[in-house]
Amino acid sequence: MRPDDLNTYRLPPAWRWLSARLWSLEHAYERATASGRLQDDARIRILFVLAMFTAGFMTLAVGATHSALFSDAGKNTGALAAPSGARADLVDRNGQLLAVDLPHYGLYVDSREIWDISETRTALMAAMPSLTRERLDKALHSEHREYLVGGLTPEQRSAIHELGLPGVIFEEESRRVYPLGATAAHLIGFSDRGGAGIAGAELALDDAVRKSAAVPGQSVPLSIDLRVQTALEDELQKNAASFQANGAVGIVTNVRTGEILALASYPDFNPNTPGLTPPNNLLNRAAASVFEMGSIFKVFTLAMGLDTGRVTLNTTFDATTPITVAGQTIHDYHAEKRVMTLSDIFLHSSNIGTAKLALSIGGPTMERYFQSFGLFAPAKIELAETTHPILPHRWSENIVASASFGHAMSVSPLAVASGMGAILNGGNLVPLTIRKSEPSATPTGKRVISEATSRSMLDLMRLNVTHGTGGRAEMEAPGLRLGGKTGSAEKVVAGRYDRSKLVSSFAAVFPTDGPLNADRYFILILVDEPKGNKESYGFATGGWAAAPAVGRVAERIAPYLGVRRVVTDTDAPAVTPERLNGGEH
Repeated sequence: MRPDDLNTYRLPPAWRWLSARLWSLEHAYERATASGRLQDDARIRILFVLAMFTAGFMTLAVGATHSALFSDAGKNTGALAAPSGARADLVDRNGQLLAVDLPHYGLYVDSREIWDISETRTALMAAMPSLTRERLDKALHSEHREYLVGGLTPEQRSAIHELGLPGVIFEEESRRVYPLGATAAHLIGFSDRGGAGIAGAELALDDAVRKSAAVPGQSVPLSIDLRVQTALEDELQKNAASFQANGAVGIVTNVRTGEILALASYPDFNPNTPGLTPPNNLLNRAAASVFEMGSIFKVFTLAMGLDTGRVTLNTTFDATTPITVAGQTIHDYHAEKRVMTLSDIFLHSSNIGTAKLALSIGGPTMERYFQSFGLFAPAKIELAETTHPILPHRWSENIVASASFGHAMSVSPLAVASGMGAILNGGNLVPLTIRKSEPSATPTGKRVISEATSRSMLDLMRLNVTHGTGGRAEMEAPGLRLGGKTGSAEKVVAGRYDRSKLVSSFAAVFPTDGPLNADRYFILILVDEPKGNKESYGFATGGWAAAPAVGRVAERIAPYLGVRRVVTDTDAPAVTPERLNGGEH
């Protein structure tokens, strides 16, 4: 067909132009051949091929440039899209590795490629003793490729691969690994094989961990300090074993920022093998368990009283005899049997004096303050395990009196840590967090008490360690200006309080001096049903079963937190048997 005939078919102009050029080139070939100039013919053909290749490369270059600049393909996927289920590393506040994805391998068997089933069975059973014969035989006699086992390490894969077994196939798969085993297990949590967070930070920060996996080298820092965590766990476990406790909880926070610097629940578990762990060990007692806390609640009650302005530390209450409220008799564990100032009530942990203080202020005011301390709701923290408190239905006089010294309501240890933080940081309720805060960040919270009340409570808690029921903590951590309050709550058994089953605790803060807006650290150790031992002279109350452990924790972590030691004569506690007997029911 000649170019003149192309208009008949109404081809696009570009095609008509290209066809005309090709016809012109063909005529050039014909003229070169007719004139006997074969050399010119060859040059023209070479020139044509070169032109075609050049045009092709130019087209590809233009297309690639257009795709790179204007195409939506690949947008929002990162330089290298993370594989499905990939998770970023979890690290502590100093960059120490807590959780990481590592390559593992799945083992498959294709019976159609196996030469000798008996030989293959024997070799695989020897290489993997945990593999059941029933499972293996099912795979060996299947007509399709069968998944046999997953999570093989590179070393395990290599050992099996070197057996040279036909029909044994490996496929790479990612697996979450916790290199420190049980360390911080309840806070870190774990994920499933599909890459979904199941518990702890792995669940709480699941979205952030998945998104960060798409950015090479990016990790998710947690608030904990591995050095603080290790010290807390070590002391908590040794203390729980010494007192043969059913369980125990340890928490360390920065009350200014709300950061959890360490969190431990005893007994613990290995997150690398959660399926092999008894359910009791998986329970995060710091977040998911509630307890009647005993006399550490007197911190909340006295803070409330002082903040209302209706009492001062010198206000007196008659604690000469037990009191009866709605049929319930309230007495002191070691009765002073005298009129006591508010300071004395705190130092001697008088239930009678605390109950009279609460009754004088009234139920509505107590409800309002306890709610503002965060005691009526799950602790505000990212952890999904944080649980609801058990609260009384009606705040009768009996309930007001009992709740003032930590009975009649049950809360989680994290809720206590959050509320105490507000009392000890200048008066602001700052939400707890398991994420590292920027050094320049200034957390803001809801004001719940005045700065003056906060300062009074810091001083009062310090006095309780030097001259009250917390003296054994001071003996373990001299010079750190430790303050605190002991607590021993009887557990309810068959509807009645059983004095032989205690929840013993010590809530502490250090240093108690310095500006209210400075970094300050809260430590809580709770021991569930401790049994008295030789070292405690048979006592299992908070002054014996928890306070010394808190002192040892403070002593070990102070250098990591930059808390300097200041030893003066006034820091030495006036130790007496009465003060050390743990009287804080």
